[in-house]
Amino acid sequence: MKYISIVSLLVAGIIHLLPVPGVAGTGVLARLYGIEVTDPNTAILLQHRALLFGVLGVLMLSAIALPWLRVTALTVGLFSAASFIIVAMGVGGYNPAIGRVVVADVVASLLLAAGLVAEIWLINRKTL
Repeated sequence: MKYISIVSLLVAGIIHLLPVPGVAGTGVLARLYGIEVTDPNTAILLQHRALLFGVLGVLMLSAIALPWLRVTALTVGLFSAASFIIVAMGVGGYNPAIGRVVVADVVASLLLAAGLVAEIWLINRKTL
């Protein structure tokens, strides 16, 4: 069971690191999201988003080696991925590049949910 949470954290951590190159600028953001970023305010928001996803990715990967951090990392990662899906579905009309992000977040959400259930089961098993 412990390997479920470890694999979940590994895959979701990597998925969350994929946008990090967007910190480098609007050209990278355009390739990542299939949009032209001409407004500096939008660039700031998207570059900051890329940086925060890097923080989440590092948190998840760190939790692989730090068992006491796993429930937190799995929960935060699940909220991150699931919230993007909810926002994308609510807004709709997104392009194929954003569609790939939605698919990646569906995969991450399913893995993180399974990992969270497994980790909680392991914790409860130890305390009984």
